[in-house]
Amino acid sequence: MSAASTTKAAKRTPAKAAQPKPATASAKATKPRTPAKRSKPATTQPREIESTFFGGYTGAPSFGKPYDEMFDAGGEVRPAYRGIFKALAESSREDLDARIDALGRAFIDQGVTFSLSGKERPFPLDVLPRVISAAEWTKLEGGIAQRVQALELFLDDVYGTQEILRDGVLPKRLVHSCEHFHRQAANIRPPNGVRIHVAGIDLIRDENGEFRVLEDNLRSPSGVSYVIENRRTMARVFPDLFASHRVRAVGDYPSHLLRALRASAAFNEADPNIVVLTPGVANSAYFEHSLLARLMGVELVEGRDLFCRDNVVYMRTTEGEQRVDVIYRRIDDDFLDPMQFRPDSMLGVAGLLNAARAGNVVISSAVGNGVGDDKLIYTYVPEIIQYYLGEKPSLKNVDTLRCWLPDECEEVLDRIDELVVKPVEGSGGYGIVFGPDATKAELDVLAKKVRNDPRGWIAQPVVQLSTVPTKIGERMRPRHVDLRPFAVNDGESVWVLPGGLTRVALPEGSLVVNSSQGGGSKDTWVLAARGSGGERELAGAKVVSSRVAARPAESAPEPIHTQTQQQQQQGPIAAPAQVRTGQEGGGQ
Repeated sequence: MSAASTTKAAKRTPAKAAQPKPATASAKATKPRTPAKRSKPATTQPREIESTFFGGYTGAPSFGKPYDEMFDAGGEVRPAYRGIFKALAESSREDLDARIDALGRAFIDQGVTFSLSGKERPFPLDVLPRVISAAEWTKLEGGIAQRVQALELFLDDVYGTQEILRDGVLPKRLVHSCEHFHRQAANIRPPNGVRIHVAGIDLIRDENGEFRVLEDNLRSPSGVSYVIENRRTMARVFPDLFASHRVRAVGDYPSHLLRALRASAAFNEADPNIVVLTPGVANSAYFEHSLLARLMGVELVEGRDLFCRDNVVYMRTTEGEQRVDVIYRRIDDDFLDPMQFRPDSMLGVAGLLNAARAGNVVISSAVGNGVGDDKLIYTYVPEIIQYYLGEKPSLKNVDTLRCWLPDECEEVLDRIDELVVKPVEGSGGYGIVFGPDATKAELDVLAKKVRNDPRGWIAQPVVQLSTVPTKIGERMRPRHVDLRPFAVNDGESVWVLPGGLTRVALPEGSLVVNSSQGGGSKDTWVLAARGSGGERELAGAKVVSSRVAARPAESAPEPIHTQTQQQQQQGPIAAPAQVRTGQEGGGQ
């Protein structure tokens, strides 16, 4: 994607978004005298529902208040879920319990865990998948690709000529005051112009059933490993469901990521050496780092395995030094290069930014991407899309009040007891205040903070997340969910992983989806359009690269414990995230 662009939409040449071609089913010829009649799909009556282990679902206290994705307001099963409902409703209690036990055992056996307070715990996977129809996904896919394109152009601009600031679309002080705007990254342009190799766009579905963007994650979004493992485990435990549904595959994510990383290397590198840089085993997302490295067939390294000489990055291996061309880093900017950021960091590589500036290594995702997912910049994304692409946003934001604007700040202070107020630079759900749940004393303290630092706060209404049936005890009950789709940009197009990470709040009435707060996950099914090639994923993901470097040699002192535990903004599972539109969508 060429991102060194002019300001007006007509002058922009962004990468083409991955737009799936509409599929058309071939119809059989019929005789004119006896035209074929399309039969109406069978519906499921409430009486039938009550006779299954979905019994009582539509009568649950929380049903019908938010949008339910499986049952409509009249209690009938929505079309996308009819096949699953029929299969599960006809299953015996013994068979279903056996499969649920198999799901739990599979995650433990495969080591699919999340880290909480230094302890590894299994990640709960619900028996019922979340289903998204082909038509719904087409809109989501296009909207996500559009958003990534526009933010890619925005990042190239603000770290280059800053034309969007000169044209007054965004105030200069808004961008320059962002904690994640790093002047050290100015004029460092990757060889193929791509800064956002992976994006995690957090979505919620509101009371009207409309998907909205909650926040953008453009640094090192986590959670895709659980998407891959959820699918692999579900396919093993429920092969019959996959055989009867056209479910789009997710196991090719590593190949798309590897392609994007290879494409990002300098043009004279025919076979670039790629590594995954991790903070270490104490990091909450270490399982994901190791899984992606293995599936891509590249080395997993720590900062002590790398060094810079003459603005070139090398990896220490048992076979000697090897030059590194692309680093897929899972370390925050502040810890990445002690010469440019925190001098006490032992997690990164000294001189790494200078090597990137010299064009000798590509850092993925680029340093400084955090300005693009700043919570206040988020409120201007519709204007960013219009400015660079000349288009209206396909996906709406959650309504947001910006406290740095005097009129909106006054509205927040007037309605502070009914809004969700979020710190702009906060992560992990920390610092969020839910007005309806707060005491007067807490609201008084919050109001003072907002007045003292209006740039540091935004506010959103309390939005009920949509619900999906989830097995609780012996029955299915409504539970709230969110969704994080993952987009990969290789410079030619933006590919969106079909589905994404669906997190579910397990306690009744809870809007907190993180596993550390009692949450779990669901396999997310995107149904293939009729007439398209069927995609049924019944096998595990495979290694997709033939290049495997020599093992890194042991070297350098061990990093101090506190730095080893450095988190990427927020692991998708470990850190608490409150969800009422004020939810932190999993962070980086």
